[in-house]
Amino acid sequence: MSVRRLAPDHVQPATFAFTAANENWADQQIAKYPEGRQASAVIPLLWKAQEQHDGWLPRAAIETVANKLGMAPMRVLEVATFYTMFSLQPVGQHFVQLCGTTPCALRGAEALKKVCEEVIGPQSTVTADGKLSWLEVECLGACCNAPMAQINFDYYEDLTPENFRKLLDDLRHGRPTKPGPQVDRSCSEPLGGGETLKDPALFDGSMIGLGDWQKRITTQREDAIRIASEKAAAEAKAKAEAETAAATAKAGPTDVKTAPPPEAATPGRPEPSEPKQPAGAAQDTPSATSEAIKDTPAKAPARKRAAKPKSEE
Repeated sequence: MSVRRLAPDHVQPATFAFTAANENWADQQIAKYPEGRQASAVIPLLWKAQEQHDGWLPRAAIETVANKLGMAPMRVLEVATFYTMFSLQPVGQHFVQLCGTTPCALRGAEALKKVCEEVIGPQSTVTADGKLSWLEVECLGACCNAPMAQINFDYYEDLTPENFRKLLDDLRHGRPTKPGPQVDRSCSEPLGGGETLKDPALFDGSMIGLGDWQKRITTQREDAIRIASEKAAAEAKAKAEAETAAATAKAGPTDVKTAPPPEAATPGRPEPSEPKQPAGAAQDTPSATSEAIKDTPAKAPARKRAAKPKSEE
């Protein structure tokens, strides 16, 4: 970063004071900030002071801004020397800030520097008539129209040594100039004109006025809704078919259910005996056994056995 210092003492004015209009403007800027935060207005006040004092900031202006904001002069000086938007040396009536960053350098900025040296002189010097001065600066943000220069508040782009030399001569003699591209280009569109949105009906309003435009817009909306509904239905149908196909493929070509194994082969708790079976079976459950006993007819009382004849004994 280049070292930025105040101008020599012999060019410094003894005093500085805002004009009545600028004083009122400064008070309005300060009023934007809460009490105790007036220092936040330091940049706009420095900018207004530079604008009032022929485009550069003297020491007296820095001290005036410091007193108005209740800041130490050194704090205001730190701001003024940090931002390159503030000029600390006298400048010409037309201050040329020539961009020398890579995009402009690739497009011919070096040739423009030679023009400045021939027409104006070394950097940071003012011509004898006080009309012109120049300085090489960092990127000014118009790379698509490089090379370019900022002169006071205006950008001049697509410069060549020829049109730049003519531009400086027009500024020196007070002739009107055209800011922006210095070639046949509108803003930042491609050279030779844009290639899109070329139908005049897009801009002159005639497209809207064709026929019953309200009915046309309503029809377009209805068509859009119908197309969206059809698309959603088709997607739902395709999804259902895909799920069905996936289920079929998972089941296999023959979906035969396997018969359950016979009861004899199935391990588990044995079934209770039928009523006709003996009720004392070991495998019967208590409930089944009680039912079997209940359903069995009572036995007749046993007959008394006849005694055997003694002869048989």
